Amino acid sequence: MAAIKYKPTTPGRRNMAVPSFDEITKFTPEKSLLTVKKKKAGRNNTGRITVRHRGGGNRKKYRIIDFKRDVVGQKATVIGIEYDPNRTAYIALLQYENGEKRYIIAPSGLTDGMTVTSGPDADIKVGNTLPLANIPVGTFIHNIELYPGKGGQLVRAAGTMAQLLGKENGMAQIRLPSGEVRLVRLDCRATIGQVGNIEHDTVKLGKAGKTRHRGIRPTVRGSAMNPCDHPHGGGEGKSPIGMPGPVTPWGKPTLGYKTRDKKARTNKFIIKRRNG
Repeated sequence: MAAIKYKPTTPGRRNMAVPSFDEITKFTPEKSLLTVKKKKAGRNNTGRITVRHRGGGNRKKYRIIDFKRDVVGQKATVIGIEYDPNRTAYIALLQYENGEKRYIIAPSGLTDGMTVTSGPDADIKVGNTLPLANIPVGTFIHNIELYPGKGGQLVRAAGTMAQLLGKENGMAQIRLPSGEVRLVRLDCRATIGQVGNIEHDTVKLGKAGKTRHRGIRPTVRGSAMNPCDHPHGGGEGKSPIGMPGPVTPWGKPTLGYKTRDKKARTNKFIIKRRNG
């Protein structure tokens, strides 16, 4: 799939590049797998803003995705590949032999009419889900579980894939898209292949309005504010921020400040950090 570029007929079209949707084969979602997605506008349960710059945006419904792939032994036929407004990846609608329908993350190369299955005896084929213990070393995988039976949590974004590097002492070594090498239990499941919509990173919104359609409101730089509104504000002209590093409106370090707990319980599972 290649992004479609436009002639600069308007300022908004000048730098716009939209996905071609070549992989999409089904354009209406399965009603039985839709649920309401309420807008929060960045507010928590008490009504306070906990995430800034959220609000508005187009209406959308949530597609219920099967991250667990717990229907073992039954073959499922791909009915169609659909767009999902809630994620960068496309989703595939499966129909199992018993008539049940489910959505999964659509891997690259999966098309209508193909069959996929889940379980320890499944073939090493795109779209099949197996325990890491049954996947050969060197295989590219996605939708990886961190806890057996919880469902895939890692490597779900468009175009991403991880690689199984080795198996030792009941753990699998996996290289994640960030470059981090991490240990995951061998009884956790993963899906074979690379997530579809590989050219997602070539998309350019082109205009401010498309950001608003996504529910993201404008962000004002702290250096453009007054001292009473932000620690970066004030000064003569375009002055430096007047402190060793950038901070949030409440004075907490930001932009590069490491927030991960140095004593995190899962540190022992990280063999190599993404930044080396």
